[in-house]
Amino acid sequence: MKYILIFFITLFSNNKINAQHFIDKGLIEYTVVINNHKAMGDGSWAEMFKDKIPRLSTSYYQLTFNDNKGIYLFNRKDDKTRSPWGSDDEDNVWYSDYANDKFVQQKSIFGNTYILSDSLLNIDWKMTNESRNIAGFNCRKAVGVLFDSVYVFAFYTDEILVSGGPMGLHGLPGMILGITIPRMFSSWVASKIEINGVDYSKINAPSKGKKKNPKDLEGTIIEATKDWGTYGQQAIWKLFL
Repeated sequence: MKYILIFFITLFSNNKINAQHFIDKGLIEYTVVINNHKAMGDGSWAEMFKDKIPRLSTSYYQLTFNDNKGIYLFNRKDDKTRSPWGSDDEDNVWYSDYANDKFVQQKSIFGNTYILSDSLLNIDWKMTNESRNIAGFNCRKAVGVLFDSVYVFAFYTDEILVSGGPMGLHGLPGMILGITIPRMFSSWVASKIEINGVDYSKINAPSKGKKKNPKDLEGTIIEATKDWGTYGQQAIWKLFL
């Protein structure tokens, strides 16, 4: 009887271990929603255009990750909420090397394409006890601060071992599946996660564009958007995300 009991305890323990699946590679699709009207602010410039664009716009981006590296790319727009002018963001590419704390990004800015490289974004994260389920994964909430005053509310899962997320966001003990940045009137939520049939060959640093240090572009953007109000400030934040 003693040996039978030990057998079933061992069998149960092994099954429990095998049931715990931790992911270190795959593809995550994020649904990105922006409140365009709030993002444009209340100035006269914004009021001229609010009736010409949808209040909310929805787009879909994909993060492919493997070997502690990731590439984040635009995939498609929701045609029902598409802006008549399109967006430079659709041409942007975010490549992150999480293990070596480096990024290389391809950014389209005022019609020009640049290659930006630097250390990954420094984010001061604080953990909370709040949790939620996103795309079938248990996630814990963390609150971060960007650019000294911009709050970021993130949900991450430690069931995905890579410390990454959409754009250049990272630094939590697992993958970020949900993000809200109130001052940018934007949210990113994982809508699906794939681990089979994923093309990992695309995880390469972009090289199309003029090499530039992000800080060198900051002054140019500040000058070009100085009359844009809230929207101009967001253009600067987007440069570093």
